[in-house]
Formats: sequence, C-alpha cells, structure tokens
Amino acid sequence: MSNEKKYKLLSKIEAPTDLRKLELDELPELCSELRENIIEEVAVNPGHLASSLGATEITVACHYVFKTPEDRIVWDVGHQAYGHKILTGRRERFSENRKLNGLMPFPSPKESEYDTFTCGHASNSISAALGMAVAAKMTHHPERHVVAIIGDGAMSGGLAFEGLNNASSKPNDLLIILNDNDMSIDRAVGGMQQYLLNLDTNETYNNLRFRASQWLHAKGVLNDERRKGIIRLNNAIKSAIAQQQNLFEGMNIRYFGPFDGNDVKEVVRVLRQLKNMKGPKLLHLHTVKGKGYEPAEKSATVWHAPGKFDPATGMRLVQDTANKPPKFQDVFGHTLVELARQNSRIVGVTPAMPSGCSLNIMMQELPDRAFDVGIAEGHAMTFSAGMAKDGLQPFCNIYSAFSQRAYDNIIHDAAILNLPVVLCLDRAGLVGEDGATHHGAFDMAFLRPIPNITIASPMDEHELRRLMYTAQLPDKGFFAIRYPRGNGVLVDWCCPLEEVKVGTGRKLCERVLSKNDKKKVAVLSIGPLGNDVQKAIADLEAANSCEGQVAHYDMRFLKPLDEAILKEVGTTYEQIITIEDGVRNGGLGSAVMEWMGDNGFKPTIKRMGMPDEFIEQGTVQQLRTICKIDIESIKQEIRNSLK
Repeated sequence: MSNEKKYKLLSKIEAPTDLRKLELDELPELCSELRENIIEEVAVNPGHLASSLGATEITVACHYVFKTPEDRIVWDVGHQAYGHKILTGRRERFSENRKLNGLMPFPSPKESEYDTFTCGHASNSISAALGMAVAAKMTHHPERHVVAIIGDGAMSGGLAFEGLNNASSKPNDLLIILNDNDMSIDRAVGGMQQYLLNLDTNETYNNLRFRASQWLHAKGVLNDERRKGIIRLNNAIKSAIAQQQNLFEGMNIRYFGPFDGNDVKEVVRVLRQLKNMKGPKLLHLHTVKGKGYEPAEKSATVWHAPGKFDPATGMRLVQDTANKPPKFQDVFGHTLVELARQNSRIVGVTPAMPSGCSLNIMMQELPDRAFDVGIAEGHAMTFSAGMAKDGLQPFCNIYSAFSQRAYDNIIHDAAILNLPVVLCLDRAGLVGEDGATHHGAFDMAFLRPIPNITIASPMDEHELRRLMYTAQLPDKGFFAIRYPRGNGVLVDWCCPLEEVKVGTGRKLCERVLSKNDKKKVAVLSIGPLGNDVQKAIADLEAANSCEGQVAHYDMRFLKPLDEAILKEVGTTYEQIITIEDGVRNGGLGSAVMEWMGDNGFKPTIKRMGMPDEFIEQGTVQQLRTICKIDIESIKQEIRNSLK
C-alpha cells in the first residue's frame, strides 16, 4: 500500500499550514495516522517511542491553533517531539532520524525553523520560552504567541521552578502546557507528581472567569495592577472553599485543567480559548505515555526507547546476550548491591534514571537504601553530600552529560568538604545516536581543576568493580568514576573485590629495549579505549609494523596522575600518544603535557580525543572514526610516531 493511501491525511501535510487547512473533525484521524507512522518508523530505526505517542494530540493541536513558525513552540525534552518533526516538513527524512548525517535526535534550530530551542536536557523550556516572550515584546512582535510544552517528569527539575517564579513577576503572555503523563523515563516520583495528580479545576468556572475578564478589559476597568489584585483575591477565596492551594495560581500564573490531553478536539478548543488571554497561564493536560500502542501503554518504561520491534506483535527484537559481556551499567548495579550488603553505610542515588543506570537492581534488593530523586541532578548531588556529611556513603549515579547541570553542587557541596560521595558517571564518552546533547564529552576536563576529587576511569568490568570497592573504603573522600554506555569486554566479569591504590596506573605492554633506541613510542590511555589500543598494537605487531617498539600504559586515574609512570615515560620516550574518550582540551592529554612541562621533560606529545566542536549523532563506531579515536586512527598515529 502506498503512503498516500495508507496515510490519507498525513501524506498531504508538508508543513503546519497544510495541517491548518483540515477540518476539526479530521484531526482525530490525523492523530491516528501520525501515531501509526511513528510506530512504523521507530520499529526499524530505534528511538524514543512512548513519549511521542502520548504527545501526539498536543502536537497536532498546537500546530493547528498557533501559526508556527512565527508563533513559537518550545519543547521540553525532545523525547516528545517526533510527531512535531513529521508535521514540520521532515516526514520523508524521518527514516534518517538519529543516524549519521540524518535528522538530529532532538529538535534543534540548526535543523529547522520550527525547532525553536535546544531540548536534549529536561526542564529548560519555561525559562527559554519566557525569554522568547519577553523578546517578542521588545522586538516589536506583540502578536507572537509563545508556548512551552513541558512533560515527561521535567516539572520536577529546579530550573522549571526558576522559570515559573520569573514568569510570575515579568509582564508576559506565556502559555505553559504541562504534559502530565505520570512518567519521566521511569515512573515519575516526588511531591510535585502527586500534587499534579490531585489538582482539579472546574471547566465551567474557568470559562465564566475568562469571559468576565474579557468584559472587564473591554470596559477599561481591568488594568494589569487591578488584574493581579483580583487574581490574588480570587485565588485566596477559591483556596479557602476548596481547602487546597493551587501552586501555580499562588504564583499569579493562571491555571487551567486538568483536561484530557489525548482528546485532540478538546485540546484545540481549550487552546483557542487561551490563545489571546493576557498574562502567564498554565494548561494542565493528562496524557498516557505510549498512547495508542498497547505494549507501550502497559510498559511505558520499557517502551521509552525500546530498540527494534515488530509493530504488529509488539515483540521487541532483543539481542541474545548469552556468553556476551554485560553492560557497564549492569556491572555497576550488581556490584553496588554486593558492596551495600558488606557496608551498611552505602546508599544509592539517581536523578530519574534507575533503569538506565541499573540502580533499579538495588531498589529491588535493598529498597530502603536507594533513592530516585526525579529529574534534579543538582539536588541529587547535594542530597548525596548531605547524607555523606552525617555518616552515609552515597553512590550518586548521573549520566555524564547530565552531570553538567550539577557543577556548582559538585564543587560547593561535595568537593569543598571532601565528602565521601562516589559520583558514578554513566554514559561517559561518545554515546551514539542521542547526539551532541548527550555525549559525555566534558566530565574529565571540567572535573580535573576541582580540588579534593579523585577521578578514575576503568578499562574493563574488573577495573570498575575494583574502583567501586576502593571508592567506599575509609578516607577516600570525593571520588568520581566514569564509564561508557553499552557493553564491556569481559564475559567473566565477576572478580574479587580488591583495593586499587589511588593514583596508580598499569603497564600493559612494554617495548623491547635496544642499545640504540631513539624513536620509540609510549601510548597513555584512560578508560575502555585502552582495549582498542591493545588491539591496535597487536595488529601492528602481527603485521611486523612496530616490532615491539610500542609501550602501553593504562593510566586508570586522571587525578591524581601516576607520577612514577609519567617520570618513566618522560625519561625513556621521545614520542608519547595520549588517548581518551573525552574532549582533548583539558583532559588526559592536557594533564600529561602540563606535568611534562612542569617537570622539565620535552617529549613530542600527540593528543587523541574529541575535537573542539560538538559531535552530532551516529553510531559510536562512526563517531569514533570521525573523532579519529578508532583503532585505525590509533594505528596510524603509532606509525607516524615511529617514522
């Protein structure tokens, strides 16, 4: 069946202007077609499924009511926005979503004028949209409407509340749509989530209030100051009668809802009512994550990003993991439980990623000692520091890219007092198809200047276990361990838990010394890329291209550096190659260069790592090739150094 026959309405839409030509009664069918298209594409080209299915009606209604791209729709967490991409001229290219040189994984103004802001991390939409609303007034676009769509648990993030607080005090006509699906990636947690579930506002009351305000404005009775006073009085009376304070209206933000966010005609009706209403307002919509696809509705966490699947049966095409190395995250999860059974002070903390970082293993085994704090990385860090201050040993697991949001908390709340917090940075390095907003590129560079912190990166699963064991020993202070997304290299990953002396590396491969050695090379690696260095050296030796001329050191610690190794290398070798799965600027290579310069050594040093630019989406292997940190690039760098 051709797409035109299968998608009778969707196939006619090249841009939202085409959508706005449809009759209101046609929108439910369009939503059905859009949902089917998303399922069909994501089944063979994996991505984020359940969130976009739940937001389908909101997406269609917003583009139907508002004149995008002149009106601004600011998405929070791009997980929701696949329907938005398809409706804004990218349907034919949607099969390239998340692929190298294809569509970006999340909305980006670099890709489309309909994408108004970067939205890879949660909770930024209200602040960004408020900025746009203020800019519209100041740049003579008073008729421009600005809408922030926040959901998937992002309202639990502190930045969202900072935006709300500012929106309540600045003159603006911002509309905030709260897509409340009771989820983030895992089920949403915290008091805000329960509060949203309990909120209720009468539709008749809101309609009456809206019409009354329009009549008073028309009569010239209701200016801005009087409006604020009436809102405050009205909110106080309503709170007293209902015996419930509405948080948003307490901040002078008009609240409407909750309404059924999966009823597209209802959403259109409400949006039309609110479109020209003055002042900041929040529309609360209940949606079902995974709406319209039964497997996703039943298990939204699994179907957040399910990988390939059969859309007809809902059968996920999961790879056979028997006799294969485990994921680093699973080694973390099992090892943490093992350590926690030995050490009663150990607790686990995650900002809304229990299944993603495998803290869910501890939640099942030791539920009273594992904490999901919601999408709140800064709080996760300070909460961990507070527990550490009074006797506990927190393992705080944050994706590397998201830890950027907790930088002040890392310095101010953990490092200054050198508290015994173990910061586990999952998804360190290149993560693949999630692209620039999700690569763990910067953690080594931004952590290295901070005093009172140990920074380590394991080459394999055994090293991860040993480093975790070491980090929780007495007097180890603030300890960061970074490791990548995906599988390790060891099928037999369970090893004895042994201490690693902090600040020591390992010599894995030593060159053959001869009397007239001149141009020999030492490769210094950190983290799992060391396995690729081992492979590159083995390939060169098999091809008789290096003849035992290459030494390899797994530095293991970025801070403190193994000065004994550096002295040996600086004394013995004229050529040094450093390699890391992070930005070149400020990481291992920079640290080695600084040490060599400070101590009077003058070797030639070649730094291999991510370049000084943002790396877009693709497979990890494709991106390593682009960044020239793949096996072939390592071999070529060694050959160049041996010339």
